[in-house]
Amino acid sequence: MELRNLRHFVALAEERSFTRAAARELIVQSGLSTSIRALERDVGAPLFVRGTRPVRLTAAGDALVGAARRALEAAAAARQVVQDVEGTLSGRLRIGTINSVGHTLPFNAWLAEFAHTYPGVTIVVTQDATLRMLEMVRSGELDCALLSAPQTSGLSAIQMISDPVVLACSNDHPLAGDSTVRLSDLDGERFVDTPVNWAVRVLVDEAFQAANLSRRIVCEVNEWTSVLDLVNAGVGVSLVPAGLDFGHYRRQLGIRLIPLADVRMERRLDFVFPTGEAISPATRRFAELLKRRCPPDPGEGPAGGQGD
Repeated sequence: MELRNLRHFVALAEERSFTRAAARELIVQSGLSTSIRALERDVGAPLFVRGTRPVRLTAAGDALVGAARRALEAAAAARQVVQDVEGTLSGRLRIGTINSVGHTLPFNAWLAEFAHTYPGVTIVVTQDATLRMLEMVRSGELDCALLSAPQTSGLSAIQMISDPVVLACSNDHPLAGDSTVRLSDLDGERFVDTPVNWAVRVLVDEAFQAANLSRRIVCEVNEWTSVLDLVNAGVGVSLVPAGLDFGHYRRQLGIRLIPLADVRMERRLDFVFPTGEAISPATRRFAELLKRRCPPDPGEGPAGGQGD
């Protein structure tokens, strides 16, 4: 069983397209097909259902994906042991982020520093929903992720920042003149909200359910600036992280941000990655960079499995 064939198999399993997988692996489609057939002969079973679009794994193929990723990671780690002697780092860093990370952390500056320090590493950034990216890190589709998660059990986590969640409302809203609001003040309110798999949405849903309160979600969008634009237009109120970049909205639009008086919700941003030997060399180096650039709060306990 050749590592090259395993790499082609994983690429096709992730891309679900011969065209995209071949482009990713820098080979022609016929070469990719030949490689997949060779692997199927080695394992003694078909790995993909022929004639389907997108490409679909058989039961045998689905069972092989995790082991194939681990084999490739072990091979990469073995190469890195030798490269460490020469002081070099190569391979890929597949990192996930939420789309609002630039509001509160200099993520692109960190990527640039890493790219200049380790020019042999190819960086691939994915933006997706938090819960989806957590599963991608656990399954090996991502090496690491910088995200806001209510729970990061089973993964190592470095806490970067923690933001309180506050009420955002337009200047002409009845609550706009209050210095604080209670959650019960929002019972029955019209809300502009984020999708159900976003971390802040999970916190807010749980808080309303625990207080036996309700709200009407009249608009759901997947970008914080869109949330604020709609709040400013009077479509509804929203509960948002206080650490977002609100400069434009405060100066030009006049959105009011009001702390919650009776409940504390916080959106944490954590850097999460596999535990133990499953961590890739590139991820380890990126984690070291983050620790240097964003040291933990001395008051915080050690980073662990919980992200709430």
